[in-house]
Amino acid sequence: MLLRLTKILTAISQGKRQRFVDKNGRCNVQHGNLGGESSRYLSDLFTTLVDLKWRWNLLIFLLTYTVAWLVMASMWWGIAYLRGDLHRAHDAGYSPCVANVYNFPSAFLFFIETEATIGYGHRYITERCPEGIVLFLFQSLLGSIVDAFLIGCMFIKMSQPKKRAETLVFSRAAVISRRDGKLCLMFRVGNLRNSHMVSAQIRCKLIKSRQTPEGEFLPLDQCELDVGFGTGADQLFLVSPLTICHEINSKSPFFCLSQRSLRSEQFEIVVILEGIVETTGMTCQARTSYTEDEVLWGHRFLPVMSLEDGFFRVDYSQFHATFEVPTLPYSVKEQEENLSLPSPLDTPPCQEGTGQAAGVEAAGASVGTCFLPILITFIQFLTVSTPSLGLTIHIKLWIPQGRD
Repeated sequence: MLLRLTKILTAISQGKRQRFVDKNGRCNVQHGNLGGESSRYLSDLFTTLVDLKWRWNLLIFLLTYTVAWLVMASMWWGIAYLRGDLHRAHDAGYSPCVANVYNFPSAFLFFIETEATIGYGHRYITERCPEGIVLFLFQSLLGSIVDAFLIGCMFIKMSQPKKRAETLVFSRAAVISRRDGKLCLMFRVGNLRNSHMVSAQIRCKLIKSRQTPEGEFLPLDQCELDVGFGTGADQLFLVSPLTICHEINSKSPFFCLSQRSLRSEQFEIVVILEGIVETTGMTCQARTSYTEDEVLWGHRFLPVMSLEDGFFRVDYSQFHATFEVPTLPYSVKEQEENLSLPSPLDTPPCQEGTGQAAGVEAAGASVGTCFLPILITFIQFLTVSTPSLGLTIHIKLWIPQGRD
C-alpha cells in the first residue's frame, strides 16, 4: 500500500496524467483481491488460454504435448514390462503385445508413430494383447481431444483481429471549432488497409469524475457523447479518412466548456471503433482516448484528400496536422446568454412631449428614454465581443430640467 501511494505521489509531482485508456487502446485497469472468484477463470479454460500472452501459450503447448507423450509412452512400456516382453522380445516363438518394443525409447517411438499415424511397420500391436488394444483406443481419443483443444486455441489466438486494429489510426489530438454554424468537437479516423471494415460504427464516452447533488462521489463516471446516433452519422463508410463530429449543444456535457475552463478541466474522451474485418469476417475493435490537454480550441484539420488522374489520393503525412481558425473563446451557454440580451430594435419608441413647453424637454426626454438603452446595449456588446481591447468608455448625459 505504501509503495502504491508513493507511485501515485511521484506521478503527481512529475505532472503525469493518469489515463484510463492509453493512446494504443490498452485499458489501464487491474483486477485485484478477487478471493474465491479466481476459480471462475478455470470454468472458462479455453478463453483463459486464449487471453494469455504468447509466451505462456507456447509454454503450455509444449508442456502439454511433452507430458502427454511421456505418460502414454510409460503406459506402453508398463504393459511390456508386466507381460515380460522386454526380456523375451527376441525369442523367435514368442508373440509380444507390441512387436519390437525392447525398452522405454522403443516404447516412446511406437507411441509417436501411432499418434502421428506414421506407421513405419516395424512396431505394431499383435492380436494377443487385449490390454494393448484398449490402451490404443484410449490413446486415440485422448490425442484427438488434446489436438482439438490446443490447436484450436492456437488457431483462435493467431486469427484474432487485434493486429488489424493497428491499421486503424486516430488523430493525435481532437479539435474544437465551428462547423455549419455550430461549435463542435472533432477528431479524425482513418483506415490504412485497402480492405474495408464492414458495418463500421463509432462511439464516444466521456470519462470524468463528478459528485451528485446527494453528495455521492462517482469516480470515472461514464457519459455518452452523441456523434450522430440519431442521424446515422455514427455508421461509417471508412474507405478514406473521416472527421467525426460531436455537436456541442444544451444536451452535450461540454455545454459550459469554454477556452478558459478547458485549461482547468480534467476529463478523458474514449473513442471506440468497431467493425467486421472483410477478409476474415471477425469483429474488430480499435480504441483510443483524448485528455483535456489533447483538445485544441480553435483548430481545424488539414485536408488530406486530393483528386489525381482517375483516383483520389490520401496524404497521410497531413493526417494529424491542424491549423488555427477564428473561434470565440466562450462556451455555447455563454454565447446563447449573450444572444438573449435586449436588442436596440426591441426598444420602445420615444414619447414626444405635448404643448409648446415641451420643446426643450422633449429633446432631453428623447435622450433619456430612447438613446440611453441603445448605448447600454452597445456597451454590453463591446464588453462581450471585444474583452481584450480594454475599452474605457465615459458617458456624460445632460438632461435639461423642467421649469418650475
